[in-house]
Amino acid sequence: MRDIVALLRWHIDVGADEAISDSPTDWTKVAPRVAQPSPASAQPSPQGRNVPAKAGGGAAAQPRRPGPAQPALLGTPAAGATARTMAAEAHTLEDLRAAMAAFDGCALKATATNLVFADGNPKARLMLIGEAPGEDEDRQGLPFVGKSGKLLDMMLKCIGLDRDSVYITNILPWRPPGNRKPNPNEIQACLPFVERHIELIAPEGLMLLGGTSASALLDRSEGIMRLRGRWLEFSPTPMAAPIPVLPTYHPAFLLRQPAMKRDSWRDLVAFKKKFLTP
Repeated sequence: MRDIVALLRWHIDVGADEAISDSPTDWTKVAPRVAQPSPASAQPSPQGRNVPAKAGGGAAAQPRRPGPAQPALLGTPAAGATARTMAAEAHTLEDLRAAMAAFDGCALKATATNLVFADGNPKARLMLIGEAPGEDEDRQGLPFVGKSGKLLDMMLKCIGLDRDSVYITNILPWRPPGNRKPNPNEIQACLPFVERHIELIAPEGLMLLGGTSASALLDRSEGIMRLRGRWLEFSPTPMAAPIPVLPTYHPAFLLRQPAMKRDSWRDLVAFKKKFLTP
């Protein structure tokens, strides 16, 4: 029984946590894919240029016409540029959500169940940004609804806040398989949407939950243990006024390291003192 439990836990750790068929596939019995024949070799022309080889002594094959332009490869800088264009054209939160749903430049979209956009009050003065959805968030399409979300609710309650008085989103709108850490390409592909999200909400203050959101938005190389508790600034556009930012630990990290809750409490008190104290 222990071996079975360990095997199931290993499958979850590597991302195989969803059943997509009623019966398993024995990949050892699947016939190998037949290799496609290679194109005919080219023959040198008298002018020294290569021309397609003739088939059966007939006329030379006509050159292949170029097909339609292919979309930008997933996670490449071109995908980030596409995201920036789509985000700039979004003038409302509904527009932004639709643009993110139509964006195909991040491979996580293909493995996620739902787009996780945001939760809370769009007119709130304060905005919280996490890392990426987990399993519960992916199923429900809302950020911070699992165990870490319950802890976040308790943290907010301690300083007189709740989900009706803040606005919550993530750096990534799709869940990485197995809840792994997002890679730099995935972050860069989705970052323009986050920046536009902040611009549309226009909060008075930002709290960044975890090292991924802090390093992505602040463009800092320090880890969260060095960044937490320090007041920094972020501007969604070069012309926008800077927004005060306080990085702190992600609730999921606090569940694994309860001793760090003391530092998070200090951050919460500082956040309350700056924005909630008359």
